[in-house]
Amino acid sequence: MTKTCALCGKQRNMAWRLVKLRGKYNPTIKHAQRPNLQWLRLKSGERVYACTKCIKAQGKRVVSQLA
Repeated sequence: MTKTCALCGKQRNMAWRLVKLRGKYNPTIKHAQRPNLQWLRLKSGERVYACTKCIKAQGKRVVSQLA
């Protein structure tokens, strides 16, 4: 099971790590970029993994509703 954001579905992304050799960049290593997932408790009381971008956006939605 891959770790994905429960709110937006963001998951890992494969990327090349570039190494400079004699003035040229060589794509040498393929590595996974993973989203920054944190536990989040929803209003229903359920705990889910959510990326920090969604957590930040959710906080802004709550503040705008109060104002």
